Amino acid sequence: MNEEVEKALENLINTIKTDEVYREYHKELDLLRQSPELKRQVDDFRKRNYDMQMSENLDFAKLAAFQEEFKTFRENPLVDSFLAAELDFCRMMQNINFRIVEAVDFE
Repeated sequence: MNEEVEKALENLINTIKTDEVYREYHKELDLLRQSPELKRQVDDFRKRNYDMQMSENLDFAKLAAFQEEFKTFRENPLVDSFLAAELDFCRMMQNINFRIVEAVDFE
């Protein structure tokens, strides 16, 4: 990678790290890490959710049952705040990636 691209990349990384969405995500992550068992449960939820949504045969009945199973779990304010912050951060990163790929006409 040439020096100009490397410098622009470092600039982007630093800008992301100072963004409110990134800072909120890390604040919520730090709070969640203070409860290791809850963090483990959140990680399990995230893995199961990801696996289900990435399945070749997305079963909406199973997805609805999964959401119902974790409804009470998601009502925990710490869990809800973390997952909301994570979603915001993921959407920001997806948007950045999408805009870069679109702008450089990468097929």
